[in-house]
Amino acid sequence: MASEGAGLDGAIEYHIVNSLGWGSLRPLQAAAIPAVRSGDDCILIAPTAGGKTEAAVFPLLSSMVSGEWRGLSVLYVTPLRALLNNLYPRITAYGEWLGRTVGLWHGDVGDTERKRLLAEPPDILLTTPESLEAMLVSRRVDHGRFFSGVQAIVVDELHSFAGSDRGWHLLGVLARLERIAGRSIQRIGLSATVGNPQEIGRWLQEGEFEVTSQRELRVVTEPGSATAPEPEVMLDFVGSVANAAKVIAKLHRGEKRLVFCESRRVSEQIAFELRELGVETFVSHSSLSADERRRSEQAFAEAQNTVIVATSTLELGIDIGDLDRVIQIDAPRTVASFLQRLGRTGRRPGTRRNTLFLATSSDAFLEAAGLLLLWRRGFVEPITPPPHPRHLTAQQLLALALQEGAYGASTWRDWWGNLALMDDADEVLAYLIAEGFLVDDSGLLMIGPAAEKAFGRRHFMDLLSSFDAEKELRVVAGTKEIGFISPLALPRDGSEKLNSKPILMNGRAWHVEHINWERFEVIVSPVAHKGDVRWHSDAIALSFEMMRAQRDVLLGETPDVPLSRRAFERLSLVRETRADQVSADKLVVERSGYDHNLWTWAGLKANETLRAALGGAEGQSYNDIMVLRGVRALDRPTDIELDDVLPRVPVEMVESLKFSAALPEQVAIKTLAERFADRRGAEGVLAENGGLGKDRS
Repeated sequence: MASEGAGLDGAIEYHIVNSLGWGSLRPLQAAAIPAVRSGDDCILIAPTAGGKTEAAVFPLLSSMVSGEWRGLSVLYVTPLRALLNNLYPRITAYGEWLGRTVGLWHGDVGDTERKRLLAEPPDILLTTPESLEAMLVSRRVDHGRFFSGVQAIVVDELHSFAGSDRGWHLLGVLARLERIAGRSIQRIGLSATVGNPQEIGRWLQEGEFEVTSQRELRVVTEPGSATAPEPEVMLDFVGSVANAAKVIAKLHRGEKRLVFCESRRVSEQIAFELRELGVETFVSHSSLSADERRRSEQAFAEAQNTVIVATSTLELGIDIGDLDRVIQIDAPRTVASFLQRLGRTGRRPGTRRNTLFLATSSDAFLEAAGLLLLWRRGFVEPITPPPHPRHLTAQQLLALALQEGAYGASTWRDWWGNLALMDDADEVLAYLIAEGFLVDDSGLLMIGPAAEKAFGRRHFMDLLSSFDAEKELRVVAGTKEIGFISPLALPRDGSEKLNSKPILMNGRAWHVEHINWERFEVIVSPVAHKGDVRWHSDAIALSFEMMRAQRDVLLGETPDVPLSRRAFERLSLVRETRADQVSADKLVVERSGYDHNLWTWAGLKANETLRAALGGAEGQSYNDIMVLRGVRALDRPTDIELDDVLPRVPVEMVESLKFSAALPEQVAIKTLAERFADRRGAEGVLAENGGLGKDRS
């Protein structure tokens, strides 16, 4: 094969050709071999279904053989259990080529299997950060024996981790794991396209055990092919969810289509409409039961002439077979997300990547046009880890006490090295001790009564997860669990309300027979007519770049993609109706009495940051506009200072910050405010030439 002599073990070379039937490796896979086998930290970047798993696993298995690694040698971490389940048989088969074993450990894995894995550690373990930390704090796990041989950790979907608190949590756990192993562990991140791979790579290296001899960082990106066909991307306007379903039903019959939606509600509506039109349809989103999602994904992978409707759950690398078409309802929030979805197609020789955008409203149409404008410019969002994760600092300090039983009040920093997660740890630790979350006994810190009260339920399981799942009720039909539903969608008072409109779940309508609030369970039966369902969703904060691209569209710039006739007509109408809300170089301000409407086109976070800089005037912010109420006069924006400005955060929001109970209230509020601030976007508004410029009274 083309990769012979490229550095893989001979048995792997043999099986790539004879078991997988590959004539050669993909470019990323070939380029990754020397980088991964060098032992350096690596970032491997390729689109969805670009072979990143093999790019990491094949050279690691080769090093496992040549280095005679024994026992648990490689950890493979992903953000989703479903992705682990999907990868497990594939990686198991690769391990069997060499007589190596692969294990799976997450919340759904039973106690018998866990005991077996502890007794006979696998060579490769697939897990989540939360399960990894649960092992670290478990008295059943001999940490030194189980983890002492770990040589490398693979972090799949690195961009997903790095942009959220789960990334900080993972780094904290990994730093502690390295101290148990007594050495630095090679870190390999797998990611879709990101705008700042070097920065994310350096972030992944934080907290390494041997700071003075930190590994080199190698970024390996799949080289673009000059012969690759141009993606087929088209923008259409359909005006409603029902119309979108009609278009999907008529187009590309006989092909396998993946429809992405931006909410669970829309995905259910689309699925129901498609089934009403006679289209074989499956559904996948986070509120369906794991069994229902697995059945849908397996059936879809094996079928043709079918549609699967999904939220971002299928944006990550879950294998659902070869796709013919991707259809996007409205617009994803980022270009990076679009690239993930686009990369689902064009995998077979002779096919090309494709996405059809179907906009169901004028606002959604403008969002899609702005996103496609950014994509054509080559823009991809940089990934920025959330700033000042003090609540996770508290979590790590408490988790270490669970892990060790007690640790030194003067030596605790040894566990995390230079990890930025612990930058505010002195302030946080002082509060934990003062409030009884930790008890100082002759210089040793251990779990205190306040921590027992706040986090001790279910053997401190709540302390081991960096995120809160939405509280939902189980939906059960007969003996079958269908999924989960928000309490907001269900009546609480009076059984007569159960005769209201049926709910939608898994693309089907269900009559609510009974609600057991004590068991948090809903008993349902199927009905033929359409239902509805409502999940809680917060306002979507779009980025400054995304909003400025929308403004550019209104000012006359058109994305370089085919537009349907309906899309051209809608583009003209949107530009006409919003012409007074945009200016090429000035902030458009409308005055009505003492109120000011500022058409900033800067994003929700930038607008709230700017409002704080303006003195915190009453009003309301959206992505495109900021309304200031009761303002007699507005200072010139160029005179406003933004240094240290933080948007106002209601005290009620503190509960949304996991582990906020372990922080002083004002520190928790400050942490939330820092995460909602966008000073760069606010500065972009203030930098507009001419200050307030176009003023319409």
